[in-house]
Amino acid sequence: MSLPLAEPAIETSSTASRGWRPSHRLRRGLMLPLLLLVAWEASSHLRLVDPRFLPPLEAIAITAREEIWSGDLFLHLGASLARNLAGFAIGTLLGVAFGLLLGLSPVAGRIAGPTFHAAKQIAVLAWIPIISVWFGFAETAKVVFVAVAAFVPVALNTIEGAASAPKPLIEVCEVLTFSRWQRIRRAYLPSALPSILTGVHLGLIYAWLATVAAEYFMTVGPGIGGLIIAGRERFQMELVMLGVVILGTVGFLLNHIATLVEVRLLRWRA
Repeated sequence: MSLPLAEPAIETSSTASRGWRPSHRLRRGLMLPLLLLVAWEASSHLRLVDPRFLPPLEAIAITAREEIWSGDLFLHLGASLARNLAGFAIGTLLGVAFGLLLGLSPVAGRIAGPTFHAAKQIAVLAWIPIISVWFGFAETAKVVFVAVAAFVPVALNTIEGAASAPKPLIEVCEVLTFSRWQRIRRAYLPSALPSILTGVHLGLIYAWLATVAAEYFMTVGPGIGGLIIAGRERFQMELVMLGVVILGTVGFLLNHIATLVEVRLLRWRA
């Protein structure tokens, strides 16, 4: 689960101050997917690839319509989003609290820091057997797995942000005899907010990836991962590709929403 501290390719206040807006990045970001869709459709109709393995877009659209009319698509999508948001919320809250503890307390950092930095090197999928033994294979285990995936980037970036508060600002707080809580609220948290939001943004992305992994590797049930598995077992590639398209679309939308929220919250830095 080795995760970088570097910020992802997302919109920040610095890019916004240079004239870039999320809408501009959205339009530019849609160019490559549209070109890939055109290449996909052309390859299928021109028989450059076997349509049984790469069905045309209209076949996927027909499958999507059938799944919508039956209500199965909303069932699967709702189940995935529910466990994703539940795990993301739990992982984010624990990650921020843990990160602030380690970032603000040298004693806690010396005690728990080495263990945390060693554990974050473990690939996220390696936690599935342990979580399965502790929590079983049902819904609880899937939510816990998603929470673990979200926890690490949030905690890591929160530690970095809390520990990087400017020394002059801390000295001013000491001169003004601020209490510990006042220092946290007026100095540490504002200074750490950009890094925390970066961790939350990364956590949202990792949580969605972990949701699909949990649905795929744990007990099959409602969810987009279960939809893909059902299509694979029936060799119904239209259903498999529909699941893939939904995964990419939802992931894109979650990332875009997180970017808009982050830019808005950091507007004061511009």
